[in-house]
Amino acid sequence: MTLIPKKNEVYKDVEYWNKRYELEENNDWLLHYDSLSHLITQYVKFTDKILMLGCGNSLLSERMFKEGFNDITNIDYSNVVIDKMKNHCATCSEMKWLCMDAKGLKFPDKDFDVVIEKATIDSMMVKEKDPWNISQLTANDIDLVLSEVSRVLKNGGRFVSITFAQPHFRGPLYNKSKFKWSFDKWELGNDFHYYFYVMTKGQSSSKEIFTYTPPVYTEINSKTSFETEATEDNFLFMIEGC
Repeated sequence: MTLIPKKNEVYKDVEYWNKRYELEENNDWLLHYDSLSHLITQYVKFTDKILMLGCGNSLLSERMFKEGFNDITNIDYSNVVIDKMKNHCATCSEMKWLCMDAKGLKFPDKDFDVVIEKATIDSMMVKEKDPWNISQLTANDIDLVLSEVSRVLKNGGRFVSITFAQPHFRGPLYNKSKFKWSFDKWELGNDFHYYFYVMTKGQSSSKEIFTYTPPVYTEINSKTSFETEATEDNFLFMIEGC
């Protein structure tokens, strides 16, 4: 099996991920821990109870645990990766690993201090062709995830979302008063930008207007494409206008 599917839509199927995780040891989408640690340590305390949403085979949890964040629960809808990652290293076995869908979290209300997702919500949008007008089905799925995140967060808890999606695309999805959280953002990267969003439960939602900055285009083989960094997996660059 090739790890890179021919169709972008396959990235949304758990069957694809189960087969891939059987072959692949680790893969960190977007940024590695070293590029994020200065922001993570700013918004996450060592004593926090942390939920890692759609953990996959990323080393983010492992690196955080070794840094001193010792109360981490990892969930993913792939039972293959959950079974594999809990035995990945000595410290991994000390964390919690559960097979679970982010759209229906099996945790009590106000159970976590921090919820973190890195590219999980991006993967839910792989079938979208127009970032300005996403389908109602995708919008509903994301709304379910965010509603569940808001529900399991304690008052004052933080939801951290790490993505390549710009504020004018992701802001309208995240910055809703019904989630009862604030909306803050950090930008990282040089040639290609990544975003670190922080939503704090119990604080007022921002009234910020999300502005649009046109991207830079270049002509390649008579096809218009974005000037950006290349990766083997292209689903992150095939959605939300990238």
